[in-house]
Parts: sequence; structure tokens; C-alpha cells
Amino acid sequence: MSNDSYSDMSMFDLFRMEAEGQLSALGQGLLVLEKHPANEQELEALMRASHSLKGAARMVGVEPVVQVAHVMEDVFVAAQRRELLLDSPAIDVLLRATDLIETIAGLDEGGIEGWFSNNKAQVDATVAELSQIIAGGRAASVPGTPSPAASAQDASEAPAMPAPAVEAETDGARAPAGRGDERMLRIGAERMSRILGVSGEMLVESRRLSSFSDSLMFLKRRQNELMEQLEGLLNSQGHGSAVDMGTALRTLQKKLEACRQLLGHQLAALDEYDRRNGNLSNTLYHEVTGSRMQPFAEGAVGLERMVRDLSRRLGKEVALEIRGRETPVDRDVLEKIKAPLNHLLRNAVDHGVETPQARLAAGKPAQARIVVAASHGAGLLRVSIRDDGAGIDLDRLRKKIADKGLSTPSVIDSLSDDELIEFLFLPDFSTRDEVTETSGRGVGLDVVHDMMRALGGTVCVENHPGQGVKFILQLPLSLSVLSALLVEIADEPYAFPLSRVDRLLSVPGEAIKVMDGRQYCELDGELIGLAYGPQVLGLEHESVARDEVPVVVVSDRLDRYGVVVDGFLGQRQLSVQPLDPRLGKVQDVSATSLMEDGSPLLILDVDDVVRSIDHIVKGGRLSSVLYEQQKQERQRIKRVLIVDDSLTVREVERDLLESYGYVVETAVDGADGWNAVRGGDYHLVVSDVDMPRMNGIELVRAIKQDPQLRSLPVMIVSYKDRAEDRQRGLEAGADYYLAKGSCHDDTLIEAVVDLIGEARA
Repeated sequence: MSNDSYSDMSMFDLFRMEAEGQLSALGQGLLVLEKHPANEQELEALMRASHSLKGAARMVGVEPVVQVAHVMEDVFVAAQRRELLLDSPAIDVLLRATDLIETIAGLDEGGIEGWFSNNKAQVDATVAELSQIIAGGRAASVPGTPSPAASAQDASEAPAMPAPAVEAETDGARAPAGRGDERMLRIGAERMSRILGVSGEMLVESRRLSSFSDSLMFLKRRQNELMEQLEGLLNSQGHGSAVDMGTALRTLQKKLEACRQLLGHQLAALDEYDRRNGNLSNTLYHEVTGSRMQPFAEGAVGLERMVRDLSRRLGKEVALEIRGRETPVDRDVLEKIKAPLNHLLRNAVDHGVETPQARLAAGKPAQARIVVAASHGAGLLRVSIRDDGAGIDLDRLRKKIADKGLSTPSVIDSLSDDELIEFLFLPDFSTRDEVTETSGRGVGLDVVHDMMRALGGTVCVENHPGQGVKFILQLPLSLSVLSALLVEIADEPYAFPLSRVDRLLSVPGEAIKVMDGRQYCELDGELIGLAYGPQVLGLEHESVARDEVPVVVVSDRLDRYGVVVDGFLGQRQLSVQPLDPRLGKVQDVSATSLMEDGSPLLILDVDDVVRSIDHIVKGGRLSSVLYEQQKQERQRIKRVLIVDDSLTVREVERDLLESYGYVVETAVDGADGWNAVRGGDYHLVVSDVDMPRMNGIELVRAIKQDPQLRSLPVMIVSYKDRAEDRQRGLEAGADYYLAKGSCHDDTLIEAVVDLIGEARA
């Protein structure tokens, strides 16, 4: 920040800014000192921080801060002289004093006097506690001074830093961090010098454009002159000698050659200008974006204090380790991940790690360990929170799911471990039976999930029973710049956030499988449902012929799909622009950007896209993703729809018919079959009788009553080979009735051939 920026600030704003830094140093230093009470370097730093706070407060007349900081300074001086040793009770008092100063510094300037008159006893009590440390007594709790834990908030309200211990009664509102709503960004002098240097070079380079403009104007004038001379020569043909004509043409040739050389020189210079200007632009971009980056440690300020206070209140011993402190993170991202980090750490302390007695009984050290690690990878910020506790009790989780009626016992028993853990992210879900100040309210992990989604990130869980839990947050490095995959859908470019793309595939048409009327491709042994991009986005578009299908695999916490696109356009760094608020929420779109040529580009909301696909699938409206050449091939082969609620029967009949060359699709019941018939082009329907939602008789009747479908042959295949059932089917309009036992011989194939002929037309 420049001196001019400081000159625009009030003295109290300057005090508040300095207090923020000194309080951070005090909080961090006291936690270090608690582990190493004789650390002279920390004592010196703490003494200087309290001394600076005292001086700054005196300059602006904040007397309560002067009083508290002065005694804090005396405590640190006494510790430096080895007149006392700062034990944990003394650290508690000093931390409460730090909280009190933070509360005062956060008040509006005009409200401090009123606050002091209402809270003078509290300030005096804090000063007395600090003085008692110097006197050699152990720190004792003074009535009226609540501990930091007393103001701890539940996980849904955890602030980025622990709330000050004292809830002040104030006549003045708490002031914002800067002037009005303006946010300040501190930039080092060296970086600012580099930004100014690059900006100056760009300014100089921009002035070179005038020389290119002059050259182009000269070439334009010379071109007009040459055109006039050439027209004159054409008009004088036959009126002059051949010698004069040749001389004039040679003169024109020389002038044209000079123009060509000048144009070539200017093109080379323009290429050089473009290259240099591009380099300068990139340098400026990286310097400016770099100025927004802050070390991860700045976002982790207060986490150690929060873990310390909460673990002590819960009777646990917890050591917090923060790795990747210097990992650069965009300041907006850093600000927004503070709350999720608080939620997860509070969960780790409360739910994750055990009491010292339980840990010793399990053969673990009495002190639990939580590790927060930040790193970059694949263009993303990755933050993990790992504890060495007992892990998630899956049996207890199953019981909670059943007790809340979220699923049936049979379904719960069939769920995988990962599927069970997904329930933890549901709103109002808690594994605690009792409601305490810290947990049991059912608020926490769903908030983390929602926050990560708002940031365009993801959260996943790794559970190791008996060894602990690891939460992994992945999110963009910056909210203003997005690493994106560009694709073409319906002749228009669209962008998928790279952080939400699972895989890119190029699937051969013959590798696409059809099951229950839906299309799949195989990925790592798993069947991935396919959806046609234009249909998902509600666009009208005919697919083009090609041998392979480009697929973008995306997912949310529950579903995974492949979006079929028209082509991959590559990876880009996009400048993200929010949608106009007047548009509201646009389905499947999260933001906009611009292509290199200035054309608009829509950035897709992956969660919305997955929900749209799921809605289309459940509605039975999924379009074919096979391309034109495969569709033409299919049109030459007879298509059969099998409608049966038994997966085994469907697959047996499918295998039999496909072995004879028919194209087979399936539906899981009569209603699903009715949707498929209306949206597909089939030569034959093979249906069961007894099915949920719509039985086979009702399906036959619906088909035969439809003017466009009544000519479609329908065969009923049923276990009930009774005369009355056969009569019901034939009266409804069925063209053939067959017992299911016939599926194991050639009877079914013979019946199909009788109705529609051989597989190929």
C-alpha cells in the first residue's frame, strides 16, 4: 500500500490495521510460548507486539487498550528477566486479554467511550489478573471474565477466527475492517515496483502502434497512386510506343517491390510487437494475480487457538499441525475457506479424536494429532484435514439412518461404506444422541458441502476405522480466474470447470451399451450413463457423423454421468464474469467469460448439469447419443423393445435376440415401456404381463389405441400359460402370446421372425 493510501485513512483506521497485525502476532506467539515457556525469541516478539499496541492505542486515545497492553508488556518483560515462568493458566489470562483488546479494536471509534463506561469493571479485572501473574501468583479466574470457551459457537456459526471471549455491551456498532465496505489489499513495495515497471513498458509499447498506423496510411496512399498509374497505362494501350510502355511498367514494378518490402518489414515488426506485448501482458497478469495471493498460514490464523480452547473444554489433548503454511492462495478463496476449516476442525476435536483415557486403552498416545495440509496440484488448491481418532463408526451411522427413517433396513445394509458416509452431508443429520454446546444440532458437514459447492470445489472423505478420518477439500486457486475445459455443444463453445471434470473419453460407437433403454460406456470396470449435451442444455441440434463419441465425465456426490459433446476445444484460463443479477439463476450455467475473439462463453454449473441429466433419465426422455452413421446402420436392423420387471428375464431375452442380429432395448415396467415406445422407433414390443405401475395388458391396450402405434406388433411373454390369460392378451390386441419357458429354445426366435422377419431388412 502506498503512502498516499495511508494519508486517506483516519488515525483510528490506521490503529485498527496495526492492531490486527499485532494481535495476530500475540495470539500465535502465546500458543508457541505455551509449548516452550523459556523461548527468549518469542518473549521478545511478544513484548514488542504489546509495546506497539500500547503506543498505537495511546496515539488515538483508546485508554482501555493502553491499560491492558501496558500490563501485558510488563508480564513479558518479567518473563524475559526470568522472574516468572508463563505456565498454561498464565497463557489463558494473556489470551483473554488479547481477546479483550480485539473486541475493543473492532468497535466503532465513537462507541469506545460508551463501551468503556459499561465495561470498566471487566477491564480492571483483566488488568488485575495480569498484575497477579507478575506478583508471582498463579492465574485465577476472576468473576465476570468468561473463558474463551464460554463463547464458543456451534459448528454452524463458527467464525473464521474464534470469537473474542467477551460479548461487549456497546453503544457503538462494530466497525468494518476498512473504510465503509472498501477492502484493502497490502502489496509489497518490490511487487508494486515490478507492476509499475511492466505497466510503463506496456505504455511505451502502445505508442509504437502510431508508427504502424503511419506505415499503413503510407501504403494505402502508395497503393492508390499505383492503381491510378496502372489504369493510365491500360487506357494508353495502343497510343504509345512499346519502349515507353515497358519503361512505365518497370517503374511500377519497382514501386510495387518497395511496397512489398515495406509491408514485409512492418509485418515482421508487428509480429515482434504482438509477441512482446503478449509477454508483457502475461507478466502483468501474473504480477497482479500474484498480488492477490497470500500464504495459507494467514487463513489458518486462529485455528490453533480454537483447537486448544475446544480440546481443553472437552477434556481432550490435541496437537494441531499445519503443513504448507507458505502455499499461496487467492485472498478471496482464503477468506471463504476459513469457515469450512473451522467446521471440520471442530468436528475432528469433538467427534473424531478420543479422550486421553480411551486413546491409551486403544494403544495410542494420549495426545491426539490433527494435521491440516495445503498444497497445489493440477491447477487446484487441495486442503486436507486428517485426525488420528477412531474414524467414523459405520454401524452407529447405519442405526442413525434407520432411526431417522432416511432409508429402509434392507437398503441400508446393501450400501457401501462411501454411500453411507454421504448421509453425513445431509441437512439436520448428526450422529450425536445429545445436544451440547459443540455438537448434536445436525448442522455442520452439510454447510461445508454447500460452501464448497458455492466455491466451485468438492469435499470428499476417507475413513480409516480405528485410525481416523481425512477430509479433502479441492477448489480453484482463484475465484476470478478459472482453469476450464472448453467443448463444443450444438456449434457453440461451453466451459466445464476443470476441477469438476473427472475424465475425458473418446468412446467408439460400438462400445456404447444399451440397458433398460439407457446408454452406457465402460470406465474402469464401471458403467457410466451417457447423456447427449444438447438435450441436457435444452438445445435443438442434429449430431454429425463420426466414428468416436467425445465424452466429458462429471459427477456430484451421488451420481456420475458422461456428457456427450460435439468436440473438445482444449484447456483455457478464463476470466470469470458473474451473470447479471437480473437474470436470476440460469439453469445449468454458473458464470460467463469471453473467448480470444471476444465472443461470449458460458461456464457450466456441473451440479446443475448432473441434476438435469438425472431429471431427464427419471422422466424417460433420454435421447440417443449414437451418431448419424450408427443411426443409419440401426435403421437397417430390426429393433425390438423388451418390457419386463425382471432383470434376469430382460437380459436372457436380450442375449437371445441379439445373438440373431436384432437391436434390443429394454424397459423396466409398463410405464417405462410406454415412454420408450412413444419416443423410439421399434419393429416389435415383447412384454411381460404382471408389472408395477402399468401391466402388460394395459401397455398392449395403450399401444393399440394410439393411432400412430396401433400397427406396431406386440408379443406377450408370460409364465402364466393359462387360457384365460391368453384370451385377455389377445383381446387387448396382442399379436402373439408365448410362455416364458419357450425362451430357452427356438420358439421365441421363430415367433419374432413370424411377426417382423429376419433381423436385417
